[in-house]
Amino acid sequence: MILKKEPILNNTYLILKSLHILGAVIFLGNIIVTGWWKVMADRTKNPVIIAFAQRQVTLTDYVFTLGGVILIVATGIGNAVLHNMDYLSIRWLVWGYWLFIISGVIWVVVLIPVQIKQAKMAKQFSENGVIPDLYWRLGQIWLVFGILATILPLLNIYWMVFKPH
Repeated sequence: MILKKEPILNNTYLILKSLHILGAVIFLGNIIVTGWWKVMADRTKNPVIIAFAQRQVTLTDYVFTLGGVILIVATGIGNAVLHNMDYLSIRWLVWGYWLFIISGVIWVVVLIPVQIKQAKMAKQFSENGVIPDLYWRLGQIWLVFGILATILPLLNIYWMVFKPH
């Protein structure tokens, strides 16, 4: 696709593409870094540190993960519609949507409910100092599904950059 040379503020394609990339950076950066910090906090086995980290996992998901998702979806579909792309039949876009959707389903069905349970537990054990075994079992579920839910959108980098037919 050849774009006309226009001032950056008048070029909707580049503005939307830039916001799309920003959304991807915020989204992917947050899910990777949040996972790292949660795992590192859990490894301390310190109830106060774990409780603090657990609160931050929930907060950063609302702010950065959800914010990134909104930017990615709005700008991706917006740019496709703006350029009359049949985004439901273009192979690389369809793969991107499905990887993103499957990751989202994992978040909604598994990760968020686990995080909510762990956050409630963390609030209690930050006061009484006793971390229940259920917290650790839920942590293993969160780790396994979290890795999967992170790898899926990372695969989108391939589909979005190389755009294979």
